[in-house]
This record gives sequence, structure tokens and C-alpha cells, in this order.
Amino acid sequence: MRAAVQRVKEASCKVDGQITGQIGSGLLVFLGVGQEDGQTDVDYLVDKVVHMRIFPDGQDKMNLDVRQAGGGVLLISQFTLYGDCRKGRRPDFSPAGKPETAKVLYEKTIASLREKEIEVQTGIFAAKMEIACVNDGPVTLLLDSKRQF
Repeated sequence: MRAAVQRVKEASCKVDGQITGQIGSGLLVFLGVGQEDGQTDVDYLVDKVVHMRIFPDGQDKMNLDVRQAGGGVLLISQFTLYGDCRKGRRPDFSPAGKPETAKVLYEKTIASLREKEIEVQTGIFAAKMEIACVNDGPVTLLLDSKRQF
């Protein structure tokens, strides 16, 4: 699994003009599922997202995680994180997981984050979404459960 994680002051998702998810301060997480991914990958990424110390403490040092900072998570499915742009002009999305499998792992990620007592808002899997956010920092980190980067 891959994730692009952004620290935000606020973020929201709209589908067909209707807000499906919205948070104040917290993390906007774009999540992609690969062909070989499973529960171990969900566990790895959830642990990273929950425990990354990227929020400022009283001395403005990045020492707090999302829970300690009182933030939420807006989780958005994004298969394009598996787009391979190394050849040609059109990305190759064949490394992305099949929609049926990806949806199950996306839903397991939502459930696992909620088990950690974090407010989780979402988009709608496979929908055309409009994402708005106010980046904080900006702080953007890339995660890969296979540790490819």
C-alpha cells in the first residue's frame, strides 16, 4: 500500500457537490492499494499514520502524533499512487490492486484507524471526488508498506 500524507489545517471531500468527509486540523491521507497488498500492509500503514510525530509541540518542534494533536484523518482512495510514469507519456496503472480487493483493504484501513480512536472521515471509493485542503507547513510524506521509498 502507498499513502501520501499531508498535515492540514482543514480538508474536505465532495462527491457530486455533496460533502462526504470533512476535518479540521489533522491528516489528509491519499491511499493506494497494490496488487500484492493484504492485512499486513494495512497494519503497517495505519501504525505509521497514527504514530508519525509531525505535529508541533509547545516549542514548535514536530513531536506530536495526530492523536496527541487532537486531529482527525480524511482518508481518500487513490489508485493513481500506483501509476508508473517511467515509460511513455501515459501512466501504467497495472501495479494497482483490483477494485474489489482494494475496496476491502480501504475499508479495513478505515476500521483500523477508528479502532485507534481517531476521527476518520472519508471520500467514496472509486467516485470522482473533489478534494480541498489547507496545507499546514506544508508537511507531506510518502509511505509505502513494501518500503520501496
